[in-house]
Amino acid sequence: MKKKWLGTTMATALATLMLVGCGSNNANNAGESPAASAPSSQAASTAPADAPSGEPAKLVISTWGFSPEFFDQEVFGPFEKAHNVKIVLETGNNADRLNKIRQGTSEIDVIYLSDYYAQQAIDEGLLEKIDPAQIPNIQNIFSIAQAPLGADYGPAYTVGQLGIAYNPDMVEKEVTSWSDLWDPSFKNNLTLPNITGTAGPMVVDVASRVAGNAAFNEDAAFSKLAETKGNVVKFYSKTSEFVNMFAQQEIAGGPIMESYFKDLQAAVPGAKFVKPKEGGYAIMNTLNVVKGSKNKELAEAFIDWQLSKEVQEKSAKAKIDSPVNKDVQLTEEEARGVTYGADVIEKLNKLDMALVNKNMANWTDRWNKEIAN
Repeated sequence: MKKKWLGTTMATALATLMLVGCGSNNANNAGESPAASAPSSQAASTAPADAPSGEPAKLVISTWGFSPEFFDQEVFGPFEKAHNVKIVLETGNNADRLNKIRQGTSEIDVIYLSDYYAQQAIDEGLLEKIDPAQIPNIQNIFSIAQAPLGADYGPAYTVGQLGIAYNPDMVEKEVTSWSDLWDPSFKNNLTLPNITGTAGPMVVDVASRVAGNAAFNEDAAFSKLAETKGNVVKFYSKTSEFVNMFAQQEIAGGPIMESYFKDLQAAVPGAKFVKPKEGGYAIMNTLNVVKGSKNKELAEAFIDWQLSKEVQEKSAKAKIDSPVNKDVQLTEEEARGVTYGADVIEKLNKLDMALVNKNMANWTDRWNKEIAN
């Protein structure tokens, strides 16, 4: 099978994650974020004079629940006051929360999902089509984030990148390319993400490219990945596994989300994070309105708020999420550890999530038989 799998992102362009996510600052499951309790309605923000009065409306938001204090104070609380709304949270990982809307037993209005899971929700008809006119801040974010899964559906509120982290004391060459993962310098000291993690399908695409294919070639990808079997210490499923192996110098490095690099550097101060010359891979977390929501306009207003310069800037400076709003300006120190700037974002590669979902069962089967055995 040969198909065009991904295109490079556009100039005005995730996290994720663990697995999971561009969001959390903790070394947790790849593309996932730990659950937390719902925030209170208290926040240090003053509602505008024309805020609606009367009984607050209820807006149910499904999210991971990481960094609850930040979201309470800087995202949910101010929106509650400005719109006279009470936000109720339902938290959990991507899979569990998607299953909840599949069951149709909740009142969720807005859902945060990684692009991989959001595509599944779209394919199953679980999301409402958005009205871009009700989300004007879409025009102020990088183009990769505006409609990552099609113009009818919600934007990515954060884009992270997958690159390579390594310990230069354990690798005999400077790492600059994805192809370096196949270099003898990584013999018996490499880690790769498991196929079921957020970065798993990205590494399959990496292998196809390293094998010399401009368009995705499944057979070439798996054949190339098979060459790493003797060098891989472990296929990691949780970012914490990568961090622990790296700290113990059981591995020299491997592909990882940039947002987790600070955890590696804390363990190994000389560690390096590489944005490969072919471009990193975009890891995007999206916001969408759930099918059947009775608060569609309010839900769209919340999405617009999450995309605003105010929220995006605070999230970036707090190292919560990488910003997609083009108006956010960060110092070099503030930008450390986040995916920031058109010069970085425009070079990111983006997976075709519809193709990933269509073939994931087959790729998982091949991975288990040909790579991880």
